Amino acid sequence: MTINTKVIEWRHHIHQHPEFGFEEEMTSAMVAEKLEEFGLEVHCNIGKTGVVGILKCGDSERSIGLRADMDALPVKEQVDLPFASTQTAEYKGNTVGVMHACGHDNHVAILMAAAESLVKIKDQLAGDILFVFQPAEEGAPEGEEGGAELMLKEGLFKEKPEAVFGLHVTSSLNTGQIGFREGPLMASADKFTITVKGRQTHGSRPWNGVDPIVASSQIIMATQTIASRQVDVTKAPSVVSFGAINGGIRNNIIPDQVEMVGTIRTFDQEMRADIKKRLAKTAEMVAESGGAEAHVHIDHGYPVTVNDVELTKKMAPTLAGVVGKENLITTPLITGAEDFSYYALETPGMFFFLGVTPKGQDAVTAPSNHSPHFFADEKALQLGVNAMTQLVIDYLK
Repeated sequence: MTINTKVIEWRHHIHQHPEFGFEEEMTSAMVAEKLEEFGLEVHCNIGKTGVVGILKCGDSERSIGLRADMDALPVKEQVDLPFASTQTAEYKGNTVGVMHACGHDNHVAILMAAAESLVKIKDQLAGDILFVFQPAEEGAPEGEEGGAELMLKEGLFKEKPEAVFGLHVTSSLNTGQIGFREGPLMASADKFTITVKGRQTHGSRPWNGVDPIVASSQIIMATQTIASRQVDVTKAPSVVSFGAINGGIRNNIIPDQVEMVGTIRTFDQEMRADIKKRLAKTAEMVAESGGAEAHVHIDHGYPVTVNDVELTKKMAPTLAGVVGKENLITTPLITGAEDFSYYALETPGMFFFLGVTPKGQDAVTAPSNHSPHFFADEKALQLGVNAMTQLVIDYLK
């Protein structure tokens, strides 16, 4: 059985058996079993369900890290495949479909295949290779730390690698293409909750109370000036978006309070901290001007994913060698977030995208990652294996 056949077979199995973050028991067991078969030193239960394989090559003190994420999403698959997921699970009190709608099944299969490939040539390499199979990239349960952050806290980089690499499949590129970018690549992501407290009264007599709905609407409009008027738009783009507003139960009752939730995205860590302060101050002062109170809580999410400029310049020719210079694409900034960012804060990192929309199909209109119609062309998998393998070979030369 060739590596290409194996990577597809592994991917099918993982795709048919998707698991939520920190529940990747079957996936972790499969990964650990294969890595042990390959002859790697294997460590399990780092970050709950995380698995780490170490391949020691020669006596060199050098080291390099490769990462794949393992978790699936609460999405009911609507792609007609013989290995489509029919799994269901409990999610926030509801029974939902489970699907590898972001493509993490591909990442796991690719990294396992890269491990097997590198074992075969370990005598030609000098340095340790750390294979990181990470849980819960899509976010941890409420109140818990996500996979990358937790693995690091539990000693993943106790012996810090010189560099770390990761890839992500994407429908926005065609098979045969790889996308990358020097410097900031993906945005930070922070969730906020604003609770606006007023005083309930009859809707016909608003002057007898304090209207938190009006105050909330003013807060929404005022906070939109943060990105457009208060921070330097030439430094980095930013977004402040509200995703839900809840308050009141009846047409003629002004309620006591309104709760709003939203997200902050930016590509600069200093700007990220500044926007958080501005959001809180704006909400509090606007509410106070109308006699209400605003209480702002920000859940600190993923940092900006930054590709180390020197490392990326050095390794870009490797990716070009895998897919051809004409197929190595400089991607635009991506307002989605990735917890690979935590690794890249610890050591120079490089994250890139592997196109999986079939050639001849318009990648612009292809169903995106997280869609129930997301489809990954398996012809791209071997390119992913080649890219991860060659990055190691060239870096450790």
